Amino acid sequence: MKTGFFFGNHICDVVFIALFSAQALKVVFSLFTERKLNFHRFLDTGSMPSSHSSSVVSLATAIGIQEGFYSTLFAISAVLAVVVMYDATGVRRAAGKQAEVLNKIVDNFKKNEGLVLIEENLKELLGHTPLEVFGGALLGMIVAVLFT
Repeated sequence: MKTGFFFGNHICDVVFIALFSAQALKVVFSLFTERKLNFHRFLDTGSMPSSHSSSVVSLATAIGIQEGFYSTLFAISAVLAVVVMYDATGVRRAAGKQAEVLNKIVDNFKKNEGLVLIEENLKELLGHTPLEVFGGALLGMIVAVLFT
């Protein structure tokens, strides 16, 4: 079993590399989508690639490589990965869409009534599209294969 460089646990290191890589890629991709370098994307949720997906898939893949793809640990981590990725495209994405609608309602109310219900808008970019989740999963798999 390999020992880790950062955390003393090799698999935790692989997950950290996958997470960090996904967040760094969000900054790079902001160059194409926003036409500027947006370092706030490094700490943001949502957008391409999904760092949640990258993390859990790198975890499952690294465990599969190290412990075996028929091990109980791999099964647990694979189920966790599926739940997290489903949640990212389902519940979290729906919450983001609801926040968008609520922000529009509040903005409309401010314009028409002049009252302020809340000081700041709700965060809208919470979940992911299926493509963003797939991109994160692919990144997590590649990182795990390269570093495990």
